[in-house]
Amino acid sequence: MKTLTVKTSLREEFIDITDEVENVVKNSGVKSGVCYLYVPHTTAGITINEGADISVKKDIINALKKIAPYGAEYLHMEGNADSHIKTTLVGSSVSVFIEEEKLILGQWQSIFFCEFDGPRARKIYLKIIKEEA
Repeated sequence: MKTLTVKTSLREEFIDITDEVENVVKNSGVKSGVCYLYVPHTTAGITINEGADISVKKDIINALKKIAPYGAEYLHMEGNADSHIKTTLVGSSVSVFIEEEKLILGQWQSIFFCEFDGPRARKIYLKIIKEEA
C-alpha cells in the first residue's frame, strides 16, 4: 500500500491527483491490474470526473453547497455537518483499471481529491493489485 499526502488550502476544493496516481502506478511495475484509492476521512472524498474544464469542479462544489449548505440547522454540532453529507454523496473510494502500466481513464477524466472541511493535510491510500495471468 502507498500513501499520498494532499495539503488543501481552502475549506472546499477539488484537487486533481491524476498525475501523482499515475506516477505510483508506473513505479509499481504492475502492467495490468487495478488501482484502488481510498480516503480515510469523514469530511473528504474522492471522485472521477472531467478534468479538462475547470468549471466542472466549480459546478460540482456549488451544487453540493446547495444540497448541503454550510451553517444550516444540523443536529451535528461540530460545525462541519455539511462536510460529512458532501463526503457521503461523493464517496470515499474509487478504483481504476491499469493496462500497459497506465491508468485506464476516459479522454476527459481525472481523479480528484475532494476537500470539504479544509484547509488540512489529508491522506489517500493506494493499493495496486496485479492481474494474475
